[in-house]
Amino acid sequence: MYRTNTCGELRLADAGREVTLAGWVQRTRKMGGMTFVDMRDRYGITQVVFNVETNPELQEKANKLGREYVIQVKGHVAERTSKNPKNPTGDIEIIADELNILNASELPPFTIEDDTDGGDDIRMKYRYLDLRRPAVRRNLELRHRMTMETRRYLDSKGFLEIETPMLVGSTPEGARDFVVPSRMNPGQFYALPQSPQTLKQLLMVSGMDRYFQIVKCFRDEDLRADRQPEFTQIDCEMSYVDQEDILDLFEGMAVHLFKELRGVELKRPFKRMSWDDAMRLYGSDKPDLRFGMQFVELMDIMKGHGFSVFDNAAYIGGICAKGAATYTRKQLDQLTEYVKRPQIGAKGMVYARVEADGNVKSSVDKFYSQEVLQEMKKAFGAEPGDLILILSGDDAMKTRKQLCELRLEMGNQLGLRDKNQFACLWVVDFPMFEWSDEEQRLMAMHHPFTNPKKEDIPLLDTDPAAVRADAYDMVINGVEVGGGSIRIHDSALQAKMFEILGFTPERAREQFGFLMNAFKYGAPPHGGLAYGLDRWVSLFAGLDSIRDCIAFPKNNSGRDVMLDAPAPLDQKQLDELQLEIAPEPEK
Repeated sequence: MYRTNTCGELRLADAGREVTLAGWVQRTRKMGGMTFVDMRDRYGITQVVFNVETNPELQEKANKLGREYVIQVKGHVAERTSKNPKNPTGDIEIIADELNILNASELPPFTIEDDTDGGDDIRMKYRYLDLRRPAVRRNLELRHRMTMETRRYLDSKGFLEIETPMLVGSTPEGARDFVVPSRMNPGQFYALPQSPQTLKQLLMVSGMDRYFQIVKCFRDEDLRADRQPEFTQIDCEMSYVDQEDILDLFEGMAVHLFKELRGVELKRPFKRMSWDDAMRLYGSDKPDLRFGMQFVELMDIMKGHGFSVFDNAAYIGGICAKGAATYTRKQLDQLTEYVKRPQIGAKGMVYARVEADGNVKSSVDKFYSQEVLQEMKKAFGAEPGDLILILSGDDAMKTRKQLCELRLEMGNQLGLRDKNQFACLWVVDFPMFEWSDEEQRLMAMHHPFTNPKKEDIPLLDTDPAAVRADAYDMVINGVEVGGGSIRIHDSALQAKMFEILGFTPERAREQFGFLMNAFKYGAPPHGGLAYGLDRWVSLFAGLDSIRDCIAFPKNNSGRDVMLDAPAPLDQKQLDELQLEIAPEPEK
């Protein structure tokens, strides 16, 4: 046997036992005639002692060990005289009798420690070394436990885990597809699925009733901290359900995961908020409710007093930061520069402090009487010591989004976004459609298979932009961790939806005829939800990015720097696929 025990399991009760350990050298230390080696494996770290007095040849061999050598040690467990309470194995050590070097190692390009000296790029290039770090390993262990608990919960609710294909047809609606050329069908292409949407609906038509799959999905889109070109969904679909049934079941799943994996008891029911209210009060369809600072609209109060910036604005709104009136002019100038950054796009910011005597001191005092400023203060419910921050603009939606960024920044600066506090929310009643300037037409806000609210169906003929969808998102701490909808199960209504989205009947049949035909054979009412596994794990791990909860992620350019992918194909492969690479256009 290479080992009788792991490097994380021995305790004081094992003192005197003969054991064999195998693992990597974390570090070595020499003290007088003794050499101490910390051995590491996936399970922990154990200290090994080599003594020159009892075995000088063995100690000399230990002195030649380098970081990340793979070794095997035989010896007996002894109580440590200098214990380490921070390490689970810190009460014991192994007195070595035998040392075998299983594999030497070059000096790694960064330290294999929680607080490593390696930057993102070097760690991604040597990801197999980065995965040895306990901090990253713990994230993958958490991911494993989450998938196990997910399967356990859904199995208990009667769900079947069913796999759907990875090679499907392209669906241009939504994000860009990753396409795969077919050698056996020259000039034709598969696509990697953005989600198993139509396939899981067909499973409902086939009578499977309750389906789930922990599935890879692919979207060729620009990356952010919470996006990767390939990501994992906990994908679910149910028959004979309405929105309440789905929200109840998956709210229960969230409660289960929090309790089992984080030891947190969530209160039910979760708060619900319409999309309209979320945008009006927070400028976001995924508001962070760990703190307040709801938007207050000030059009009636601040317009018409000679301040042209406000007088000409289509929207004036602000937030109240409790106790922040102590902000200095320098801090306020920095906030102004923050909202003026190109990625936010505000033209400026107005501030007002509520003084200890209740008076309001504003950066635009010369345009407003104290009576008007007091009216503004009352609108916010502001008190002495509070700071009011105001933005305005000629587009209400755009200005609210800018105000959202300011609100989140103030939440960060005031320490109001505690990662160990969780605020759960359902956002409901999404618009069915959104206007695309690029396409110059209405687009489905979720996807073309979402059911409109029954009471809004007549508006499909008269005012489709006003139609609301039977769609819902679960938001936790300002992160959309999942979303779904009740689906259309009637072929006539599905055809109407395609018509509004600009599909000709021929194109609709070409792309989705299989689904519309299936609906003609008795499709049950159905709906579902997909949780983002990567986002759930990063939320539970307290990470700002999903990258460190994925074993082999891509970088911000969508590249795998370890595998150096994507990469060109050689000419033989291109010829087999009957593909020709066009030259890059001259710049």
